[in-house]
Amino acid sequence: MVWRKIRIFLAMIKFEHTIFALPFAYLGAFIAAGGRPTAAQLGWITLAMFGARTAAMSLNRLIDRHIDALNPRTADRALPRGLISVTEVWLYTILSFGLLFFAATRLNWLCVELMPIAVLVLVIYSYTKRWTWACHFALGLADALAPVGAWVAIRAAIDLPAVILGLGMGTWVAGFDIIYACQDYDFDRRYGIHSIPARFGKERALVIARYLHAFSIVMLAGVGYLLHLGWLYFLGVLLAAVILTYEHRLVSPEDLSRLNLAFLNMNGYLSVLMFVFTLLALTLE
Repeated sequence: MVWRKIRIFLAMIKFEHTIFALPFAYLGAFIAAGGRPTAAQLGWITLAMFGARTAAMSLNRLIDRHIDALNPRTADRALPRGLISVTEVWLYTILSFGLLFFAATRLNWLCVELMPIAVLVLVIYSYTKRWTWACHFALGLADALAPVGAWVAIRAAIDLPAVILGLGMGTWVAGFDIIYACQDYDFDRRYGIHSIPARFGKERALVIARYLHAFSIVMLAGVGYLLHLGWLYFLGVLLAAVILTYEHRLVSPEDLSRLNLAFLNMNGYLSVLMFVFTLLALTLE
């Protein structure tokens, strides 16, 4: 019974998608520290990330549960199927925000002071698809908080490289969210859900995603240039560019059959590789 609940909970919050944001949070922490942060800092950053992401995903499932029930792609999620109750998900949300707050207090007071802004972004994102096709950028902003927040956790300041790193991650996430939204093109247009594919068509949406990913690579390279991170870091950026190029070759307006490969696998590889090569650059050069 307990394990079944845990499996349902992890499926609801898409635990496997943690692979996108967590390596970038660590990346921000290691760069901010100029090497290895303390074990305590990494531990509290990890708990803060877990709290923030769980709260955001739980809220998203609560806010979108009626839309999810109508969409064939999402109708089998836990809330539409009644596998988990609304009360339970609210409880997870409150506890997760509580964990985020406690972790912030253990890091520094700037983290605590900035937490309301982070919570506001996490809450607003889920509503944006109801009134603007720019909802993908709201998701990008929410994910950009991962490396920026980790930077603040280490330095108690928001520096220019942290902002550029956030822009790099935010546009990367917005780009692949646009690609992912292409599969809901018909549903979104039928039910008035706002997205870039629904507003501009799938062909233009994929072009916009390509431009966002190109901008993301420039921003990631900009971080390396500003901080003189060395050739290993830039090798990681180059591999990220290759992965994104391949990702875009996997999908087309007429054929989205390899979308999951493009979305989960490729972006997971990118995130982990960027962290590994950054770590190597900071420790070996």
